[in-house]
Amino acid sequence: MRVWGVFSWRARRLFRHSSGTNEEITTIRRPHRAAPVQKEGPRVNQDIRVPTVQLIDAEGVNHGSVAIEDALAIAEEQGLDLVEIAPNNDPPVCKVLDYGRYKYQAQKKAAEARKKQKTVEVKEIKMRPNIDTHDYDVKMRAIRRFFDEGDKVKVTLRFRGREMAHQELGLDLLNRVRDETAEIAKVEFEPKLEGRQMVMVLAPVAR
Repeated sequence: MRVWGVFSWRARRLFRHSSGTNEEITTIRRPHRAAPVQKEGPRVNQDIRVPTVQLIDAEGVNHGSVAIEDALAIAEEQGLDLVEIAPNNDPPVCKVLDYGRYKYQAQKKAAEARKKQKTVEVKEIKMRPNIDTHDYDVKMRAIRRFFDEGDKVKVTLRFRGREMAHQELGLDLLNRVRDETAEIAKVEFEPKLEGRQMVMVLAPVAR
């Protein structure tokens, strides 16, 4: 058996002598090809590979269907870019603009949108079954403030010692909280005893 070298396309040929004849066995190793990298954002200039586009110039004037070569020439003459803004249209809608500025403004708008998105949190308010009127009023003001901020409220009632024998007092207190916030909140988790504490979760309603 003899190996006759490695070709540029990585083929190996093995010759086997048997009964005066040559049997040729060829093994081909194809080069690995990485998957094409997908570009983010709209297609720009030469990446727009369609014969015609619906062209909107830098002034916002719609020129209708225009050959891609002519659209690219118009953008180049003005020192701007041809940007595909509606790829699903037939033909795709392209606009002449400064792509660098367009991309910056898009990123700025996305950042502002993320800032406006409020992450809903669950704020916990702890009470006792025999809470006095002053403390109760303070807790209720905090609960309403949390609802105004768009957060949920977990009301936790802790029983100590012999208070476990009077769970109905805790349930009455949670029902009172529920009734006094009925116009601005809804019960998401009904009062439930968990060990030595009773828990209820309220969520703000859309206004």
